[in-house]
Amino acid sequence: MAPKKRPETQKTSEIVLRPRNKRSRSPLELEPEAKKLCAKGSGPSRRCDSDCLWAGLAGPQILPPCRSIVRTLHQHKLGRASWPSVQQGLQQSFLHTLDSYRILQKAAPFDRRATSLAWHPTHPSTVAVGSKGGDIMLWNFGIKDKPTFIKGIGAGGSITGLKFNPLNTNQFYASSMEGTTRLQDFKGNILRVFASSDTINIWFCSLDVSASSRMVVTGDNVGNVILLNMDGKELWNLRMHKKKVTHVALNPCCDWFLATASVDQTVKIWDLRQVRGKASFLYSLPHRHPVNAACFSPDGARLLTTDQKSEIRVYSASQWDCPLGLIPHPHRHFQHLTPIKAAWHPRYNLIVVGRYPDPNFKSCTPYELRTIDVFDGNSGKMMCQLYDPESSGISSVRLESSNNDGRKLVSLLLGYHILIWSQEEARTRK
Repeated sequence: MAPKKRPETQKTSEIVLRPRNKRSRSPLELEPEAKKLCAKGSGPSRRCDSDCLWAGLAGPQILPPCRSIVRTLHQHKLGRASWPSVQQGLQQSFLHTLDSYRILQKAAPFDRRATSLAWHPTHPSTVAVGSKGGDIMLWNFGIKDKPTFIKGIGAGGSITGLKFNPLNTNQFYASSMEGTTRLQDFKGNILRVFASSDTINIWFCSLDVSASSRMVVTGDNVGNVILLNMDGKELWNLRMHKKKVTHVALNPCCDWFLATASVDQTVKIWDLRQVRGKASFLYSLPHRHPVNAACFSPDGARLLTTDQKSEIRVYSASQWDCPLGLIPHPHRHFQHLTPIKAAWHPRYNLIVVGRYPDPNFKSCTPYELRTIDVFDGNSGKMMCQLYDPESSGISSVRLESSNNDGRKLVSLLLGYHILIWSQEEARTRK
């Protein structure tokens, strides 16, 4: 069920959920409508914008949610409603709040584009952001204090991966084009160098950390992946791909499960307990184009991949080597843009990704807006799109929250602007 339109007399809203089929309209004609809050759901009469090709998903049929989520929870307590129907009801309730999402805060602290971002694990309004010049900012957007800023080396210092230390949140791990993967604090002190290339021709492109297994994994631009423990001891260093490793991800529920993505057009899944060489992967998932990211879902049961052109894929633990579905979506790679990576919502079965309209894309329309798109993780259908006419650039999105409710969304607009989206601003204006 889609949220209702607000009356046209309400002009205070900044964010819209993008309507479709504007083939004959110019940006000037679109602007007045962009200032009205609109929403469209994914009902049966609506054609999915992405022409989603969802391959026979054999999941349980979920009953339509009750109108009242309180009633649904009560029905579940009495044994009259299944848990999937409760989850679907909660998700629908969240989707209905997106019509009031708008930009709460924005910042442009760097002289080069922002390249990486991490949410603080215990402070819901704190993020760390890294730049192409190696600068790192710790920003608590909930207070007016000046952000903590660590100056980088400039050209050649790009921060490619950023993770808070789960054992000490005053510290963080960073991989960089400077040729290191390191642990440092927000005073700028480097506490430990985990990996170093010692050459300008090799740098590190990706990073992940596991608190439960106390492991650090990092990948470089020639296909090597290094596994270390948090004491800095190298466990192995192997060439797992033919080209740059763009993303590494440890499974949140089975931390011995590793996914690696590469520009060699493959995603590989590994069992860290059985790695013996480059051929010891469990699964190799070929793609049609180089791959920007491979992210496990919060429950660890699915894998979301984003290529560098126009395809998002979802894989399932029931059959890792065959995608459940393909979602055509324009997000093509460009050298001077921060790569667009689709992300899972931390609580709901939703996929969030920035849109970079492509005139060669099948369903592209004239003057198509650069929106943030939200897809249903089961059906692959477009649920809604977020758009701000005052911040209409290309967005690389991170949707996370320290308290795991996903109520905050961060987008890197054209790389230079950091935008915090939230429903809170809507409440303050009522």
